[in-house]
Amino acid sequence: MGYKVAVVGATGNVGREMLKVLAERKFPVDEVYAIASRRPLGTEVTFGDRPLKCQDIEQFDFSKVDVCLMSAGSSVSKEWSPRIGAKGCIVIDNSSCWRYDLDVPLIVPEVNADAIAGYTKKNIIANPNCSTAQLVVVLKPLHDAAKIKRVVVSTYQSVSGAGKEAMDELWSQTKGKYVPGQEVAPNKFPKQIAFNCIPHIDVFMEDGYTKEEWKMLAETKKILDPAIKLTATCVRVPVFVGHSEAVTIEFENPISPEEARAILRDAPGVVVVDKREPGGYVTPVEAAGEFGTYVSRIREDATVENGLSLWVVSDNLLKGAALNTVQIAETIIARKLLPNAA
Repeated sequence: MGYKVAVVGATGNVGREMLKVLAERKFPVDEVYAIASRRPLGTEVTFGDRPLKCQDIEQFDFSKVDVCLMSAGSSVSKEWSPRIGAKGCIVIDNSSCWRYDLDVPLIVPEVNADAIAGYTKKNIIANPNCSTAQLVVVLKPLHDAAKIKRVVVSTYQSVSGAGKEAMDELWSQTKGKYVPGQEVAPNKFPKQIAFNCIPHIDVFMEDGYTKEEWKMLAETKKILDPAIKLTATCVRVPVFVGHSEAVTIEFENPISPEEARAILRDAPGVVVVDKREPGGYVTPVEAAGEFGTYVSRIREDATVENGLSLWVVSDNLLKGAALNTVQIAETIIARKLLPNAA
């Protein structure tokens, strides 16, 4: 049996990736609809080899759709997700709008798939922040083995996480317009991003943390375990695609690097590449376009009892967004949670 799927925000970076992932993973569709929240007329996207004309969200009938993959931003989702859900269509939202709603499950299928059943309260499921998704995929099997007490994470996040305009800004600042010692006027970012690092993602909060850093804390607690303590420093770096994270973990029980390496090799969605030699690790360039979350540099943190440090890299447009969203839809089908499930 095939399903009818709508992708809202189909013209954006993540929306296009959703269509690509649906095709690559051979998601069981009878029909796919590309929906735009603005200026859809004349715009085409592709699903596999098939062109799709974007339809206007204002005119589209969502009652004929089983699943809606929403990637049009928080303001659009706030207005439209409840309306779409009321039509009987399950909304899987990629924005931050519903992540902290107690009646909306926040899902990473490899970590907390059982929580999906709670979607019936609003017919909405939330996709986590890109930096959180790749982190909890790695933390989950280690938490099961030795119980995590505290996590310290520093992120190195690509500009694609801030959208197409951010990617364009990095490109324009890089391609011959930059002279060492000469500042380039920023537009999308608060400072020049080319050949630079910016320790500021999202807005600042009263305690000095940014909203991005708070998201990692709140979402890890909701998805994995509210008892875990976490502190984050989120940094934007001049990389087009792929988020990296330096992660230090303090456990309640002993766990060696060798044990962690073996556990992670067997963990769903995780790929271990950890050779203690030059080049024996994964960087964002290698992770771009890949479905896996890569772990390297697994080693003891001798500054705490039962500590490990590691390096985590993933394609933020995939596991951090489009792939995880499609995996949630796959889990819904596998668990026969759709009304017309076979």
